[in-house]
Amino acid sequence: MSATATARPATPWAEGRLLAVQPRCPRILFGRMYEDPAVELAAFPAPGAGARVLCIASAGDTAATLAAAGHQVTAVDLNPAQLDYARARLHYGAPAVAGAAERLLSAGRATAGALLPAWRTSELERFLRLDDLAAQGEHWRRTLDGPGLRLLLTAALRPAGALAVGLRPAFRCVVPHRFDAVLRARLARGFARHANAPNPWAWRLLLGREQPWTDPPSPGPEVDTAGTVPFVRLLLADVVEHLERSPAGHYDAVTLSNVLDGPGPAFARRLRAAVRHAVRPGGVAVLRSIREPGPSGPGVAAEDRSLLWGVVRVVRL
Repeated sequence: MSATATARPATPWAEGRLLAVQPRCPRILFGRMYEDPAVELAAFPAPGAGARVLCIASAGDTAATLAAAGHQVTAVDLNPAQLDYARARLHYGAPAVAGAAERLLSAGRATAGALLPAWRTSELERFLRLDDLAAQGEHWRRTLDGPGLRLLLTAALRPAGALAVGLRPAFRCVVPHRFDAVLRARLARGFARHANAPNPWAWRLLLGREQPWTDPPSPGPEVDTAGTVPFVRLLLADVVEHLERSPAGHYDAVTLSNVLDGPGPAFARRLRAAVRHAVRPGGVAVLRSIREPGPSGPGVAAEDRSLLWGVVRVVRL
């Protein structure tokens, strides 16, 4: 390895693990993607225009939606286990499985359901069937967001809580200082803005499954007779290096979720320069972060129906 390569700012996502106690080998981190691609569809060139777009492969959901809309999609990931999983879903119709993120959510749901009657499965399903925003907000305030939930989230999400202690140090610093209160505020914002019943992310977050009255979600675009998806190119690559090596102005749009959650400022500067190089003038970049927003504000985070993001920025280059 050259001295130049070793000096480059690194990303902790390269190790393919979220928790400090996980084995030092890449694992599937995300079985589903907790981001609402309606943000991208609204910001990117008109569907069917055949724009060249870049996304993080992750679980493949966003790549599938963008490809189905007619975009020419390149999806990259530097975690080989995650990329193989996305390929299996996109190209061969494999079902979703639980990754590290889903296992953490499942443990939290099980604990809440065991200790808090309002958070049992039957009660949550009643809440998730609502589609009246006023009723959702009232139910959240009076029934779900009670003292019991606050105690549980304090134990789990405060700086000395279980999640912060279990995360790798690079990711620990990304979690907002009062994430218990921050998460409750983000959920309250989402339930007041988006109807639960048709919102698949609300069902996945609170119950870990799809709405019972919908067909099982398609893992991706229609496949051809060879069983492949010709519209999604999957690459094992660091997104910054890929952008740097791409021709100038090659992409019409990029969407980069969590890419800056963990790396330091040197990596962020390098990413910004790479995006400016690889995305054409007038192109679009969508950036999501779990962090609390800075002076520039949250962007369109409130529009993302997945409810979790602190910042969703849509940047016109």
